[in-house]
Amino acid sequence: MAVEMRTPIPVKEAIERVIKIVKHKEVSTLPIEQSLNSILAEDVKATYDIPRFDKSPYDGFAINSKDSQGANGNNRIQFKVIDHIGAGTASDVTIKNGEAVRIMTGAPIPNGADAVVMFEQTTENEKGFTIRKSFKQGENIAFKGEECKENDIVLNKGKLINSGVIAVLATFGYQNVKVYQKPTVAIIATGSELVGPNEPLEPGNIRNSNGPMIESLCRGINIEATTYQIQEDNLKGCIDIVEKAMSEHDIVITTGGVSVGDFDYLPKVYEAIGANVLFNKVQMRPGSVTTVAYKDHNILFGLSGNPSACYSGFQLFTKPTIQKMMAAQEVYPVIIDAILAEDFKKANPFTRFIRGKAHFTNEGVYLEPSGSNKSNAIVAIANSNGMIILPSGTRGYAKGDTVKVLLTDHLSYESELNL
Repeated sequence: MAVEMRTPIPVKEAIERVIKIVKHKEVSTLPIEQSLNSILAEDVKATYDIPRFDKSPYDGFAINSKDSQGANGNNRIQFKVIDHIGAGTASDVTIKNGEAVRIMTGAPIPNGADAVVMFEQTTENEKGFTIRKSFKQGENIAFKGEECKENDIVLNKGKLINSGVIAVLATFGYQNVKVYQKPTVAIIATGSELVGPNEPLEPGNIRNSNGPMIESLCRGINIEATTYQIQEDNLKGCIDIVEKAMSEHDIVITTGGVSVGDFDYLPKVYEAIGANVLFNKVQMRPGSVTTVAYKDHNILFGLSGNPSACYSGFQLFTKPTIQKMMAAQEVYPVIIDAILAEDFKKANPFTRFIRGKAHFTNEGVYLEPSGSNKSNAIVAIANSNGMIILPSGTRGYAKGDTVKVLLTDHLSYESELNL
């Protein structure tokens, strides 16, 4: 079989080529309690004002601000408490000169009051309480509609549904919500040298780590993933399994090429199924031999067989594709500035992505490479929470240099507690 010619393209161009051809999934309706981690397919409007009425944001006393004028440490002003308003109740009294109503957080402001005095700003006595400062009209009051008004758009189409979004939906009485359907992923275990976790390791064999890793990456963003095995070790067997995976899923991922022995069948498979190849080499290390193709609504990712390269390819190309299929507002990964905590002198003919560990401190974010950064290194992935981005054309970086880092694991950042 002839060796496929590969022309590398820049990483940014590769990502843009993929995103450009991705189509959104269909819209469906879910009960809000089942919608977590889906993407909103419609704008959500407020069904009433928030707050619904002028209310107190604190526990305290509702007063007329005019009665507090002139109060200071040498001239404490006395107020008489004439009523009490708990949360969920209202008062039918009207405050007169020198009067106050005890009020709890969230309760409506009574007639005649235009300010709230917090409990800690008062000194209580048998007659009521005294204050030693004056208050302005509207002080410590949350006014009707100041957060949002009826028919305001409070949640935009494309927003990820998290616990806060569900709280908003429940607040406004939404029982169901329109969302984009989630894509599903097929993972094809490839390579005659790969064996499962329960199989013996013969000379030349390696454990299949990429399959479980990709499946966990998918499930980490609440995407269903299914693993397929090639049934026949020939080109027809490879074509059959890819076509089956495409018929049942939106995304098909292979790692290391669809290969048997010395032959990489992936180019022939794409040709046989009529897929359009977007690119087959990227100016990046690790993972330069990444291939992405498409046919109709299916996207096919040929990721590198090396674990770190496979991991990088998923983060850079597959994950944004999944987000775009769900019409998410935030498609691309989060990239921040960080301070390199140790030297990395290796030259970069291509853009290099280094697994690293971010430490969040009061002085800034420090990031150090995590273990071996060869493309076949796997332990470094487990000890990382980001990928350091080192642009091509550089001669290396020194400790203290500012670099870009793509965040990958938001649950494993080390930080200082500084409340």
